Amino acid sequence: MILTLERYGVWLRSSVVCLCGALGVVLADGAEIPLAMSLLVPAVLACGVRLYALRHPLPFALLWTLDAAVLVLTGLSQPVLGGEGADVMVEAIVGICVVAFQYEWATRPVAGFGLAALGTAVCVLGDVLSSPGHGPDVVPLVRMFVQVGLSRAAYLMVRARARAADRSAAARAASRREAAVAAARRATEREYLATLHDTASATLLMVSQGDGRDWSWLPPRARQDLEALSAMPGFETGSVDLAVLLGCVPEGEGPARVQLKTRIDGPLVIPSGPGLAIFNGVREAVTNVARHAGVREAELRAWAEGDGVVVELADAGRGFDPQSVPARRRGVSGSIIGRMHTVGGSASVTSHPGTGTRVQWRWHGRARAAQAVDEAQVTAGVPRTPRVQAQHTAAVRLIRGQLLYGAQLAVLLISLVWQFAVSLRRLMVHQDVFRPAWAQTAAFVCLAAVAVAGGAYLLRGRQIPPRVRGWSLGSVLAVSAVCAFTLPPEQSTGPADWAFGLVGWHALFLLADLRVRFFAAFLGAHMGLNATAVFLSGAPTAAESAVMGISTISACGFQLSVGVLVTRLLHGTAPAAGTAAAREEEMRTRERIHEDMQRDHKERYRALTATTVPLLVGLGHGVLSPHDEEVRLRCGVEATRMRRLFAEGDAVSDPLLNELRACVEVAEHQGVTVSLAVRGQSGEVPVEVRRELIDPVAVILGRTRSTARVTVAWTPRAVRVSVVSEDCAGGRGTGEAAQAHGRATDAKVTVARTTRGGSVWVEAGWRRPAASGVELTAASGVELT
Repeated sequence: MILTLERYGVWLRSSVVCLCGALGVVLADGAEIPLAMSLLVPAVLACGVRLYALRHPLPFALLWTLDAAVLVLTGLSQPVLGGEGADVMVEAIVGICVVAFQYEWATRPVAGFGLAALGTAVCVLGDVLSSPGHGPDVVPLVRMFVQVGLSRAAYLMVRARARAADRSAAARAASRREAAVAAARRATEREYLATLHDTASATLLMVSQGDGRDWSWLPPRARQDLEALSAMPGFETGSVDLAVLLGCVPEGEGPARVQLKTRIDGPLVIPSGPGLAIFNGVREAVTNVARHAGVREAELRAWAEGDGVVVELADAGRGFDPQSVPARRRGVSGSIIGRMHTVGGSASVTSHPGTGTRVQWRWHGRARAAQAVDEAQVTAGVPRTPRVQAQHTAAVRLIRGQLLYGAQLAVLLISLVWQFAVSLRRLMVHQDVFRPAWAQTAAFVCLAAVAVAGGAYLLRGRQIPPRVRGWSLGSVLAVSAVCAFTLPPEQSTGPADWAFGLVGWHALFLLADLRVRFFAAFLGAHMGLNATAVFLSGAPTAAESAVMGISTISACGFQLSVGVLVTRLLHGTAPAAGTAAAREEEMRTRERIHEDMQRDHKERYRALTATTVPLLVGLGHGVLSPHDEEVRLRCGVEATRMRRLFAEGDAVSDPLLNELRACVEVAEHQGVTVSLAVRGQSGEVPVEVRRELIDPVAVILGRTRSTARVTVAWTPRAVRVSVVSEDCAGGRGTGEAAQAHGRATDAKVTVARTTRGGSVWVEAGWRRPAASGVELTAASGVELT
């Protein structure tokens, strides 16, 4: 905005100097023209250098000197030209210059006010030199100071609204950025859990269930799981050929191998995010065929559909009822359906007992996929294009609204101050000139009413209704006509013509939100009415025409330039600022997503490093044997912990009980009989506390061979989770887990352990800090078995 205002000031001043200087030369006598040209031409050249400096910066001192030279040379031309026309020219040029300086030197107000003071001194000097026997006229000097004050006030108003827009846009951007980062983290968390389910969890669960099977497939599978867990999900960019990816779907090895019959109509080039989601989903579906279908053949098809793709995997196995699958089972809901939902696609599973299973993946292209995802505003760490466009539009609308409000306030201030500080005096002093005077007075009151009515809407933060604007513009134009035809023609644009330079400000206030052509049309009508009133009484002389032209340039020309500036700010600067703000927001969002996802990945991998990673490393390099019972027990414990992790994000009324049930389900899948009892009414427990409460139970359940009993006891200020295992397999893993949880933790969970023969009892408890003043529960009792 500052650069726009500086350019506006330089171009405005240069145009006025050239036009008014040319008209001033027309007023001069033939003998005075060379001397006048020797003063005005250097002033024009100084303006040219100032225009050059807009693209090629020059030293501050040189620019200030050039601006001062324009004022001095213009002032010295007044006694050379002489006459009333010279006074009008000098007042017009210096008046516009001191106004323009407030925008050219907006960031250096002292320099701007210094030039304004110099302009005032130049006017006084020129007046004294041109009329040696008379003192300087004070009225033009006062009017000049009013112009300087109004121009500075207008700048401050617009700048204040622009800064308010910046603050509001920054706050909204920060809010959107937090939402985008949260959405990206949720999407990445879902992908991470799906990957964990498909890799380490499945592998460790199979090891925990193993006995005398062939384990030749295990080492490469464990190494692949390690690679998948160490990868950074969520940063897949670019495009991939889905046909090539589907050709790499692993069929398994040995007895678990599934022979795929592929019918792929390639190439199928799609964004890598959806491509990898489909690939990973197909891989999990093939694994499910090997585990559950009871067949060793499946058909994989893929084809293009519109701007998207469709992939289908079908088998003729035993089938199942999808509605009967528990919500805690993640193979279908997380690894297949959830993955596609995250990237804006869809997946469906069609199956019935005895009729086989068909899984279908659909991705609908960028536009429809963007509409399909409401909560995931970011895919692969990059905001979607429609979302970025919406943010850009909102930023432009906000900035434009604030700039418009500031511009209308500034123009309203100029209208009222000029009307009552300058025009009112002219109206009162020249009452004897008007024919009739009451018409001019009524016109003055009408303009004041228009300003008050429009200002009432503006100050209440409302737009001026179209009908009110129409009537107001008609009234302002009527005032122009009344004042033009009730004023003697020789007084037009002179000191008695109080309305000529005023009505344009009222019209600009009403038309500021429209394109400048509407305001230009109004000014054309206004000048046409005044010109008609003048020519009806006879054609003016060349000197009179020159004086009228100078007055028109300094009044209507200046107002038109302000209208151009407002249009430029609203339709040029505001979109550019909105674009810059949207780009900066996108860049910051990308950076935040990248940083947070890296941190989340490190934290997740660090959590796996203590237990899961050593198991996979040992199994992958042959250090640990799946034939070893202790190894299988450790794998069972880790599989149980992962199931609890998968249940952590479920939207349920009692998260603690839901996560416990996930652990119990794994134990029951291993053939363990588990009873679960709940006493008391459940309450809210932070997620980090739930992890510490359930982990000791998960360890015991993972090592239990036949029977276990789990109890959750709620009290108003505490919760305890205990497990009793009748035949818990010993080993250092159980003891170390219990001891680790018995030490101080951030969650303040205490763990007690008692061993008696083959039975093990472990209890984890947490008490809400008394300072919170919130009770966990109200006492009641429920028991589940």
